[in-house]
Amino acid sequence: MRHTQVKAALAALAVAATLLPTAANAASPSETTAAGSPTTAAGSAAAAVLATSAGRHAAAVLARAHTAGRVQVAGDAVRYSWPGVYFEGRFVGTGVGIALNDTVNDYDVQIDGATVATLVTPGRTTYWVKNLRYGVHDVRLVKRTESQSGIGEFGGFVAAPGGVVLPRPPDRRRQIEFIGDSYTAGYGNLSPTRECPAPGQLDRNTNADLSFGALTARGLGADYQLNAFSGRGMVRNYNGIEPGTDYRTYYDRALISVPGDVWRNPGTWHPQLIVVGLGINDFSTAINPGESWTPESLVAAYKTAYQGFIDKLRARYGKRAVIVVSATYVYNTTALADAARQVVQDRNGQGDDRVVYWYYDNADLDYGGCDWHPSAHDHQIISQRLNDFIAALHLRW
Repeated sequence: MRHTQVKAALAALAVAATLLPTAANAASPSETTAAGSPTTAAGSAAAAVLATSAGRHAAAVLARAHTAGRVQVAGDAVRYSWPGVYFEGRFVGTGVGIALNDTVNDYDVQIDGATVATLVTPGRTTYWVKNLRYGVHDVRLVKRTESQSGIGEFGGFVAAPGGVVLPRPPDRRRQIEFIGDSYTAGYGNLSPTRECPAPGQLDRNTNADLSFGALTARGLGADYQLNAFSGRGMVRNYNGIEPGTDYRTYYDRALISVPGDVWRNPGTWHPQLIVVGLGINDFSTAINPGESWTPESLVAAYKTAYQGFIDKLRARYGKRAVIVVSATYVYNTTALADAARQVVQDRNGQGDDRVVYWYYDNADLDYGGCDWHPSAHDHQIISQRLNDFIAALHLRW
């Protein structure tokens, strides 16, 4: 952008700056630069502003950072826990800070479409990207990891001296919600080995931003949610763990680990396409002695629960949304594929023809990720297959 255009952009923000707290107020008391060196803490006046206008400040964070993820306003920040949550902004200047409070998750920082840093459990900090060419830049922060118990906090983008954070980018017209398990989360997709026993090895080698859902949505120019929970099934979890709970126990929450929590749709989330991939954990392991299931009762419960889950999605997102019931290859059984196909056939028989079946097999997949999960290579292949499937739907979005 030409220097005159930058000046015009700054001038246009003068009124907005008087109405919203400045992005610099997002910085936590303990800040770090991109190189990790300490910087000056926020002054007492700024601290007073934070103390008296936390609600307004949280609103200002979302006024200057676009997200489609499930977030919850909490004081002077927004909180979240589902994988792949991202925040996007624009700024004028030579640098930007990113205010975070998270001791559990990993993040990628992207400037103008290129990843410039990976933050490993950054803690409470403001991470700085500096020494950019003066001008208008895009910034994107994305949560790479899956953490059911770890809650992240984002305090906003902070302009470097002489710059300013611009108003948030607009919502994208296209929206896709991905619902699923470890495959959807991108579990261990960057691992060079299928064995990941070392502490932190799984997290360091997981990148939800390179999952098939994220790749597909970005390729279509769509906003997206990755509402994924590893090891959970529609009615039965992997190897029968934690009986009495399943994926549906957590789906309504913004913060996965908080019982009774409910995500409040801000009114901007209306996905035209919903891709559900649940069932690998229901059927991939043998029923253990002491479990209440038989093979027949498990299939019956799965189909009944799936119909109820589709009812929930219909009530939430309307009859026009296309719901993809996804199934894939599972070693030594076709129970998932057979049951998922029957769910769609039954639904179509009830007159709901906007529920469709998609199956992707294991051809060309190496399952080189942690614990034999799809690798980054596999996620690219699955994404291409999903893109082809979506193209055949001829969606009007």
